[in-house]
Amino acid sequence: MTQSTQPKQATGKSPTHVAYHVRERANNESFWTRIGSAWAHSDGQGFNIQIETVPLDGRITLRTVSEPAK
Repeated sequence: MTQSTQPKQATGKSPTHVAYHVRERANNESFWTRIGSAWAHSDGQGFNIQIETVPLDGRITLRTVSEPAK
């Protein structure tokens, strides 16, 4: 029997980060598309990431969740 060494993640909580696919445009502008979310492990040593699509080009950027503008 193998004992799990994976960190525990709090369940039922809002994500701590948002995953974006970032593509650079020819005019030095970036186009950001939300593609998923991430939750920090309770021990602070990693993340669980849920990606809804995988980009073929560009990069994936994780950003902390910010409060919506009021």
